[in-house]
Amino acid sequence: MTGRGLLRALGWGPGHRISIDPRAGMLVVASALAGPYVVGSRGELPLPTSARQMCAIVPGQPLLLAALVAHDLLVIHPAGTVARLLADLHAQVIGGRGDS
Repeated sequence: MTGRGLLRALGWGPGHRISIDPRAGMLVVASALAGPYVVGSRGELPLPTSARQMCAIVPGQPLLLAALVAHDLLVIHPAGTVARLLADLHAQVIGGRGDS
């Protein structure tokens, strides 16, 4: 998996140490001086099997990556989570139609 443009925006080059924490169905990747993971030589992000499983991420599944530059974080959203959030939002919009 790569996200080179986002990694550049964060200033995370090859060898940059990171931590990866599953939270609320997504993975939160943070810069960490003593982090257990490193950005790969070609900008690859390691996604440990245990973290992927906790977020129901399967190989080949589309992911949405978002860089929160001001917080020095990268958030990885599985496609299923994004679809569910959008479905909930759309249901609210449709349900709220005509309500003033």
